[in-house]
Amino acid sequence: MDRSVQRRLVGLTAVVAALGMTATLSGCGTESGSGEVTLKFVAADYGTGAENTSEKYWDDVAGKFEKANPGIKVDVNVLSWKDVDREVAAMVKAGDAPDIAQIGAYADYASAGKLYNADEMLAIRTSANFLPSLSDAGKVDGELYGLPFVASTRLLFYNKELFAKAGIDAPQTWDDIQSDAAALKQRDVNYPFALPLGPEESQAETMMWMLSGGGGYTDDVGSYSIDSPQNIATFQWLKNNLVGKGLTGPVAPGKLDRATAFDAFTKGQVGMLNGHPTLMQEAEKKGIDVGMVPLPGANGPSKGSMGVADWMMGFKENGHREEIGKFLDFAYTDDNVLAFADQYDLLPVTGSASEVMEADEKYKALYDFLEALPNSQLYPFGKTSWATASEAIKEKIGSAVEPDGNPEGILGQISDEARRAEAAE
Repeated sequence: MDRSVQRRLVGLTAVVAALGMTATLSGCGTESGSGEVTLKFVAADYGTGAENTSEKYWDDVAGKFEKANPGIKVDVNVLSWKDVDREVAAMVKAGDAPDIAQIGAYADYASAGKLYNADEMLAIRTSANFLPSLSDAGKVDGELYGLPFVASTRLLFYNKELFAKAGIDAPQTWDDIQSDAAALKQRDVNYPFALPLGPEESQAETMMWMLSGGGGYTDDVGSYSIDSPQNIATFQWLKNNLVGKGLTGPVAPGKLDRATAFDAFTKGQVGMLNGHPTLMQEAEKKGIDVGMVPLPGANGPSKGSMGVADWMMGFKENGHREEIGKFLDFAYTDDNVLAFADQYDLLPVTGSASEVMEADEKYKALYDFLEALPNSQLYPFGKTSWATASEAIKEKIGSAVEPDGNPEGILGQISDEARRAEAAE
């Protein structure tokens, strides 16, 4: 989608909001709406240490909200990404669910009837402002339960200096990737193409390659298609044309984690890899001249990219529907959305904040990512079986591209596990 079309679509959202559709749906029941309420809020920490911890951001938002909403307090608890999903699950199991959680998954809670849907909490202007591709990924049985919080997209990154020395151009097709990687190998680049299919985040790398080959995790009706002919062909190509020809570096893809690959890129040891905005910023800080192009496909640039989002949700347990809605409406104002995205080099999830970002030259480095977001495809977050499928991918996918690997057999095994998990829902 070109930028002018994106502006018109975002503008349409703004017009709808401006027509007065700003009321909060009142819902039913006798839930709290008077007296002093303390909202328990658990959030993930996107920072790397005490200096940029997300706790500072949320304490600031909570303080401003409390000042504007006397009678509602917000108890902020920020936990590391290693712990937050597990800790929230334990709270829910113990009957002590938070009122609001900002974590990595929502579908299990929604399917168990523990969450409010968006219509029960948010002003129409808030729920209508989410980018459609992101809000669609937050739905269970057609209802929006997982509110997108922040997002990122993926592009292919390449080291411009290494490419110039090798006399090659940015790739647009898989064949280009192979020939460029071969030229980089001849110049002793450690990782001509870094392919992290290790257990850290191989479900992301896998999805990017599936999309570029015309496949994906699910088909047009939302059923798992992990072992589709397109996906099998993609991993057969990777095995034969990159891994099999020694173009992926000294670490076997199944042993290479994303963090290791990203670190090597920032040190100038990687010719190409799939990356996101945070890597761009880190590499440029280390003096790497970063080039970026849409993910190359079998016959040309991919039409869509992979998107990643995290989720906000409101729990029913304490009956604070109205107060939760007020806080979320406040959290999703443009100023707050942009402040968080800016701090952590991420993308906003609302149309109006995206429009503000695109109009501000200071965000120019993110324009390509921002442009890719409306057409991006996300994991099948709405499936409670996705957690099982994702773990199976992390455990097995690296072996599909080993010298004696069997892409069809490995993808079949992963697909069987995913379908069994779905059947058990």
